[in-house]
Amino acid sequence: DVFLHNVDHLTAYNNNMFDEMWSNGYTGVHRCNQLIEQISQIAWASDANRKKVDGETHFLRAYFYLNLVRFFGNIPLITTSLSDNPAQASADDVYALIASDLLTAINELTATAATSIPTSELGHANKWAAEALLGRAYLFYTGYYDKESLKAADGTVLDNAKVAAYLKDCIDHSGYKLMPDFRNLWPYSNSYTKPDYAYSKDNNLSWYGEGGTNLETIFAIMYSSKASWGNGLACINNQVDLFFSPRESDGNLENNFPLGTGWGAGTVSPKMITDWKAYEAKDPRIDGSVFDVAKEAPNYSWGADKQQDETGLWQKKYCAITYKKTSNGETVIENYSRALYPDVNSDYQLNNIQSIVALRFADVLLMYSELTQTTDGINQVRARVGLAPISGYSDKALRNERRFELAFEGERWFDLLRWHQAAEALSAENGTAIRNNNADSKVDMSGVALRVKETGGFLQIPQAQIDLSNGVLKQNQGW
Repeated sequence: DVFLHNVDHLTAYNNNMFDEMWSNGYTGVHRCNQLIEQISQIAWASDANRKKVDGETHFLRAYFYLNLVRFFGNIPLITTSLSDNPAQASADDVYALIASDLLTAINELTATAATSIPTSELGHANKWAAEALLGRAYLFYTGYYDKESLKAADGTVLDNAKVAAYLKDCIDHSGYKLMPDFRNLWPYSNSYTKPDYAYSKDNNLSWYGEGGTNLETIFAIMYSSKASWGNGLACINNQVDLFFSPRESDGNLENNFPLGTGWGAGTVSPKMITDWKAYEAKDPRIDGSVFDVAKEAPNYSWGADKQQDETGLWQKKYCAITYKKTSNGETVIENYSRALYPDVNSDYQLNNIQSIVALRFADVLLMYSELTQTTDGINQVRARVGLAPISGYSDKALRNERRFELAFEGERWFDLLRWHQAAEALSAENGTAIRNNNADSKVDMSGVALRVKETGGFLQIPQAQIDLSNGVLKQNQGW
């Protein structure tokens, strides 16, 4: 909780609090560099196979670098497995490589329609994922750094029109689409939980699952049912769900059903709900995204295991979800993953296997509207949840639609940074009523606007990495 409080306020808990994030990112970059260097020396069954692997590898290198540069801002650019000890590169150079890698991926990966992609390829990048990621990278770079175009490492100059054309290609030809019911995108609508969860039962929900029938998922990080504490396998489960679930409820999962147990970082601000209802009072995505204990869990355990920042609201897109079964005449509550895969570990810290959807078709539609300043993408997203179309494009409408459609999916912070609204948004939370260990309190965001200005919204570079570089790496400003 102390760590999360410091992250919220862009202050240091210790000098290496983001070392794992940095190390994992550059481990991925290193592996991509190795394969790119060796790929021409490998005997391939066909040129098509080689191009596919090369395209996927360039996509992944761009993906790793985009995560690193959006989180840390000032990072070294390493393009060889035999790198020496480079200093940090300019943002222009990092984004140039990202753009070039994605253009390579777009050129090399096949344009197979989503409906024809075999299940064995789930979790793999494809041309459409590369087009979508290019849009994301371009929008952050041009927004955050106030640029009008992005020059790729190969010399290609990308502007709004060119990037929009790639997104339009994805929209028109990929076979991906908005699925009919927004609520069925998320596992709380699974068939095992549904009989005992009034919200899913009353709305006759049916989860689209992760087996390829959900044509809204363009690229996802998939997890394994084999997680265990031995052999370094604890990391192959979804720890996002673990972080975002309520803390232990005195061992009684009935109190929070169908939310499972976790580490308590998924509380939702009441101010967000106020803003949401002011924007669209009857938006079904509110109840489809947020678990309100006052309505859904009358026996909810406040202050369980010293829960902090508690509001009575939890996000339920990425969260441990449970189901009920009868065993030896008694009701047992456990993670729904154990109904799908009997070998899933019973430990709540290991049994979340929900895929994290990194690129979703709704996001592509909204990025296209933003780049073209047109309403079609926005209105398709609104129509899916039964909301009336907007008559004309505005940045405010686009930003609200992104905020609420993509809530809790990991893009909000980066949107706020590229729109230069992060300080304002964080400061607006000051004074929000919360409970810390069941004691009434209020959010204190005093000084956070100054911290955003001081740090640029970027994270602390791990001191261990600065030490390993013998001081070649320089700490980010404000830290």
